[in-house]
Amino acid sequence: MACQQSRYHSFSSASRLQPRPSGVTVDESFLTEDKSTQNRKLLQKRRTLTGQFSMGGHLSPWPTYTSGQTILQNRKPCSDDYWKQVGSCQQHSFRTAKPRYLEELENYLCKELLLLDLGTDSTQELRLQPYREIFEFFIEDFKTYKPLLSSIKNAYEGMLAHQREKIRALEPLKAKLVTVNEDCNERILAMRAEEKHEISLLKKEKMNLLKLIDKKNEEKISLQSEVTKLRKNLAGEYLHYLSERDARKILIADLNELRYQREDMSLAQSPGIWGEDPVKLTLALKMTRQDLTRTQMELNTMKANFGDVVPRRDFEMQEKTNKDLQEQLDTLRASYEEVRKEHEILMQLHMSTLKERDQFFSELQEIQRTSTPRPDWTKCKDVVAGGPERWQMLAEGKNSDQLVDMLLEEIGSGLLREKDFFPGLGYGEAIPAFLRFDGLVENKKPSKKDVVNLLKDAWKERLAEEQKETFPDFFFNFLEHRFGPSDAMAWAYTIFENIKIFHSNEVMSQFYAVLMGKRSENVYVTQKETVAQLLKEMTNADSQNEGLLTMEQFNTVLKSTFPLKTEEQIQELMEAGGWHPSSSNADLLNYRSLFMEDEEGQSEPFVQKLWEQYMDEKDGYLQELKQELGIELHEEVTLPKLRGGLMTIDPSLDKQTVNTYMSQAFQLPESEMPEEGDEKEEAMVEIFQTALERLQVIDIRRVGPREPEPAS
Repeated sequence: MACQQSRYHSFSSASRLQPRPSGVTVDESFLTEDKSTQNRKLLQKRRTLTGQFSMGGHLSPWPTYTSGQTILQNRKPCSDDYWKQVGSCQQHSFRTAKPRYLEELENYLCKELLLLDLGTDSTQELRLQPYREIFEFFIEDFKTYKPLLSSIKNAYEGMLAHQREKIRALEPLKAKLVTVNEDCNERILAMRAEEKHEISLLKKEKMNLLKLIDKKNEEKISLQSEVTKLRKNLAGEYLHYLSERDARKILIADLNELRYQREDMSLAQSPGIWGEDPVKLTLALKMTRQDLTRTQMELNTMKANFGDVVPRRDFEMQEKTNKDLQEQLDTLRASYEEVRKEHEILMQLHMSTLKERDQFFSELQEIQRTSTPRPDWTKCKDVVAGGPERWQMLAEGKNSDQLVDMLLEEIGSGLLREKDFFPGLGYGEAIPAFLRFDGLVENKKPSKKDVVNLLKDAWKERLAEEQKETFPDFFFNFLEHRFGPSDAMAWAYTIFENIKIFHSNEVMSQFYAVLMGKRSENVYVTQKETVAQLLKEMTNADSQNEGLLTMEQFNTVLKSTFPLKTEEQIQELMEAGGWHPSSSNADLLNYRSLFMEDEEGQSEPFVQKLWEQYMDEKDGYLQELKQELGIELHEEVTLPKLRGGLMTIDPSLDKQTVNTYMSQAFQLPESEMPEEGDEKEEAMVEIFQTALERLQVIDIRRVGPREPEPAS
């Protein structure tokens, strides 16, 4: 900066340009002046520079006259390298000096930039002003290149203005982003405070529970010690009573012995005993000795037989101990068996888990090898018409598959708008009748809303009276009646290309499916009749005719209208209608709003959920039929077998409905269908997959509940 200021002061004395006032107020005022004032000032400055500092009033031919001399290349005015090169060049001969006009322009540019650098509020916009003025001088002086230079200047000025407008438009978004960031930070802080409070409460509750557990453990330990003490006391009392019993028995034996001795003594002391007969006494003595001998023998036998026998008290104690040990052994064996079985189960589970882990790991490696990265859908916001806001509105709540369909619709709609003509598809048999044309067909370019309204009018006319012609023929006749024979083919191609692209639109997708034969008309008609019947039932339940129903009435109407739906399906319909698990049954529901449509024919989530459940029920019905028949898709199925499978999974089917299903599956008129039990039935076979695809086209649904299987 000091070098630049010194250079500036050294050239200011030689410059004849009047420097602008200090500060940046002049530049800012220059930005606010009108175009004529700016042109006038630039013209005045240019005349001053051209008239005073050109060589003789003409531009110098430098550096052409210095061919062969050294020329300073790639220098930037007012830079340090520039002044170094200028200083080195000043040491050479004045033969290679630059023209005065170029030097004065560089000096003027340096002074302007130095003045801007000295200001405190100078911006990049103001720093461009000196360069604008220098460029204006060049444009005015170089007459030959003036148009090219003016176009270059205008292009850059236009781009700068466009960027300035974009920056100005993004300023509110930046402020809004700051506000949203602050709001989110406040919410996060509030949530953290709540979580901290809940954590503190849970910690307190945990401490209280731990204290309660410790208290219970202490009580358990005290009770166990008391039980142990009581057991010891009981064992002591038991031993005491055993000892008392044995002592009592011994005492009784001693008393009996003493009584016997006393009786013997009384007999010995009796005076009449000596007067008895000696023979009798001898005999008695002999018998007594025999008894003594026999008793002695019995005693010896008893000693020999029962010498090793333990007392009954010890036997009972050992028996009790043995019983306790046996119980413990049985308990341990049971526990061991249980643990062993659990161990075997855990080992099997562990082995299966290892196999699953290895399988999942191999699948993961295969997926990582073959899979592609998940697309960044935010890149589409700058491509889709309407910008990020419309893309965010379109992409809300959609998965990747739906986003791809939506992106294809956007791309296809853009291509349709660019096309002015469609090439005719010719007159081949594979071409639908309403598209058979050779040549170019005009693209009418209707809006999406116009196409939807036209399709609705076609459906109204189709349902107004019974039509015997096919749906494609009716569609082309309808276009001829509406737009005339000359424009009918153009409208047919235009509408066909539109409905082929917009899969997310219900009216277009259903019309396309019926038009191409992928779905029967009865499916659309039955769905409309179901919705109308449901609306009628809700209107009947609304006794006050206010358009409001309670959630309980809403639930009752759904169950009465759809008796075969499960509780989960009823709950899904209620949630699609606006019911939440936290809501009360007394909450009121505006049921009429559930059946409204927007301008593009899109229905409310409630009607969309009805359609999704219908398609799921149809798929489940056909899947149940496949499981009942138990055959592969590529195998053949006979008419009686298919009819029997339908009657098994849905016993409430009547004969007419079954014949309709069989007629569609085997592509025969109902009048040519053989009677049940006829021999011709066995000869009628069809590939099972083909039959299922044909049944998928028509309106096939469950009529009544399936009979429960008998309990075994």
